[in-house]
Amino acid sequence: MPFNIAFELGHKPRGKIDENYTELRDHLNANDFVCYNYLEIPITQESLKAYDILVFVCPDYAKLSNQEIIEIVNWVKEDGGGLLLLSHAGGDRGRNSNLSELSEYFGMSFENDQVLDEINNIGIENLPIITANNFIPPHPITNGINEICYRAGCSLIVHGGAFSIVSSNETSEPFSSPLVCVYEPENGRVCAMGSYEMFRDNTGGGFQNDEHAELGLNIFNWLISEYRMELTQHGTVQVAETAPVESDSDSTEQYTSPYSSDVDTQSIDHIERIDSSITFSSREELTGLLERYLHQINTIKDNIESLIKHINTFGDAIFEQVPEESEATEINQDISDEDVTPLSALPPKPQDFGKKGEKETADSTEVFIGLEPVETLERDTVEKVSDNALAEIAKSKESKSKSEAKKPPKDEKEKLQAELESLESKLNSVHNLINFIEKKHESGKLDDKSYEKQTRKLQKDLGDSEKRIAEIKDILEG
Repeated sequence: MPFNIAFELGHKPRGKIDENYTELRDHLNANDFVCYNYLEIPITQESLKAYDILVFVCPDYAKLSNQEIIEIVNWVKEDGGGLLLLSHAGGDRGRNSNLSELSEYFGMSFENDQVLDEINNIGIENLPIITANNFIPPHPITNGINEICYRAGCSLIVHGGAFSIVSSNETSEPFSSPLVCVYEPENGRVCAMGSYEMFRDNTGGGFQNDEHAELGLNIFNWLISEYRMELTQHGTVQVAETAPVESDSDSTEQYTSPYSSDVDTQSIDHIERIDSSITFSSREELTGLLERYLHQINTIKDNIESLIKHINTFGDAIFEQVPEESEATEINQDISDEDVTPLSALPPKPQDFGKKGEKETADSTEVFIGLEPVETLERDTVEKVSDNALAEIAKSKESKSKSEAKKPPKDEKEKLQAELESLESKLNSVHNLINFIEKKHESGKLDDKSYEKQTRKLQKDLGDSEKRIAEIKDILEG
């Protein structure tokens, strides 16, 4: 029975199955999958129920809303959905997207970097060759794969219960860093990879690379969870109402998010024109066509109503504010908020302070403890603060800070509890992988060197996870 794959189009993906992902589409269609252009805006759990896998192929200058993220997470966990997230060199910062806000729910995030390798590549450093020595631990996704070209991709960070199954070379920059990560949250499965270009049409290091077709098929086969298979076998999965993108399709259908400022009114007019002399082979064929049209009309109606409600609720706040240019202000798009230290966090300049810890201004004097102003007094009412008084205030602030540190806020406590559960689940998986490797070694299918390397990495992962679990428990119990 074929499984339905939704390739998300509403957030300006760089990869599209009817443009530069046609080879992957055709390969999947020939191997028990059916590929669809997913056009729903906003994304909801209900609209995803008809699909087994949802794919984000590197959103470009478009971001998921908080509600959409929640809907996707619920679909993965509750409905057993498979989620594939593909990024690009520079990660979210480079593409002005927020895939990491979604992937972090599953213990992984995209780095704002590019994986380079001057030694192991297929011509230039941003086309690194990653061999099977870096496919640790063994996983169905990398089964039978000897090497891949990680074309123009970023690295990832693992935090929580996710696993890295492909890492960069020791000669790479960054070295030995996660490139492909997986996680199995409740009923679903998630895979994240920092290179969408590995599956691009007609490009060196893309889909036509020797083993990328097999890798792609491995990924999509793994993303179908046992829970999802059971739903499909029992016929409880909804039927997708949009037409699949066939391998021989001449479609040039495009879609731009209605939240974009450059919406092309022609881009959603993809319904075929009906000749007045058209005939139908059966009543069912006509009914099916009318139902598809009705669904498209309802979708457009829902989108319009949602936008009207959004405008009435938030007003001008929904429009992107473009700062005015001036001689005194320059905007550097290459610098993010992460690179800039807030002024409030910067240490005061030594020359700003007097001998007694006073910072004089034209109208007032601020008395400081460490780096924080304690009180601002008018110049003519400044009183001397004794060293003992300052010590008592500092001691009180330190005691309060420690007390607050022991008891994390409610939201933080919930996050820690979720991370704890995820890590405990990960421990079981690591133990199973260690047993799997030992059996493989005992049977002679794994040589001593590979066995030692893989076991060493898993043991380290085990130790790190156990250490983090102990830290979380101390915080929660404190």
